[in-house]
Amino acid sequence: MTTWTASALLAEIAQIGRNDDGSYSRLCLQHDEVALREWFVAKATELGLTIVTDMNANIWAWWGQPGPHAVLTGSHLDSVPGGGAYDGPLGVICALVAVAQMKDAGVEPSKPFAVVVMADEEGARFGMPCLGSRLASGKLSKDGAHKLVARDGQPLPEAWRQAGLDPDLIGPDDAVLHASCFIELHVEQGRGLADLGRPVAIATAVRPHGRWRAEFTGQGNHAGTTLIPDRHDPVLPVAETILAARQAAEQAGCVTTVGRINVEPGGTNVIASAATMWLDCRAEEAQTVTMVVEGIQKTAHEAADKHGCHVVWTRESWTDRTAFDDGLRHRMLQVLGEDTPQLSTGAGHDAATLAATMPTGMLFVRNPTGASHCPAESASDEDCEAGAQALRAVVEELVK
Repeated sequence: MTTWTASALLAEIAQIGRNDDGSYSRLCLQHDEVALREWFVAKATELGLTIVTDMNANIWAWWGQPGPHAVLTGSHLDSVPGGGAYDGPLGVICALVAVAQMKDAGVEPSKPFAVVVMADEEGARFGMPCLGSRLASGKLSKDGAHKLVARDGQPLPEAWRQAGLDPDLIGPDDAVLHASCFIELHVEQGRGLADLGRPVAIATAVRPHGRWRAEFTGQGNHAGTTLIPDRHDPVLPVAETILAARQAAEQAGCVTTVGRINVEPGGTNVIASAATMWLDCRAEEAQTVTMVVEGIQKTAHEAADKHGCHVVWTRESWTDRTAFDDGLRHRMLQVLGEDTPQLSTGAGHDAATLAATMPTGMLFVRNPTGASHCPAESASDEDCEAGAQALRAVVEELVK
């Protein structure tokens, strides 16, 4: 008999990729995320699951023979820089616990079933969120993937080869294209459940969101000898654009974030020659995002002109509003109870990326702080176990 619990498995990986401030930095196919992958393979093998790593860097742990019309569950192991302990790993761990409990209970799936670890869901390494699920579902082409470059400057094909993967075999995966459904459990990234006083919720939709890169160019020069009227400092229009993004969000009732800025050449006593910022925008409706971003871009161009600089905007990713499958949602309600809370989310997930390919659904586990992508992200041991139990009940129903 297996005695696995979600809290015990979380404790096993608690030191992997942990920073001094208690946050986590587990970037795709780098040392700490690779250590987590190896840990997952070992645990899944212990359960008697068959491991397959596809050429999109996703790991599959099959219960029985792989095949079409499979029931899939899982999440991701990578994190944002300085992320929390639960975002991603909780869904993978609850899936392992669910399998362990089903095996202990003598359950035998009548359908192909797999726990899947998706690659670079956060997009923190290669700049493309939900990279593994985008590749597996054909939303991102092999050619598009080959053009991606990691934050450390390593081209994606080189990183793939370093990990023992063939980048020329990247592409749509039949196991994804012909699956029957995907259920993802995730710590809630907000305080909906905390305010409701409930441990688990069913997701209804992911709100539309996108990422844009703005590259400002000016003229590098000496910080001590260049008079203010003679400067073409690209950092100034960046600053004005960031303020405009905040004001636009407050006026439109949405959220905008600039969480990453690169300044070149990066010297304290050097006026920058270039500055790049990344904008994240999310709202309930796609037209709100479009309106807000267009307004921010207009301000950026005006600010660049005012300071004798130039700016180029590039949309790096876009995810439209994604409603999870109604049939799956109602089935989960039947299993978990009609009074189970239902919540939408502003966070992107692999389940949303895959929703156009197969029916998908999500479960959320209460996060008392409501914080995520930071060390304050949390979930109690009791709520983690409640999440694992809920996932087990749903999956057990789906594999009958």
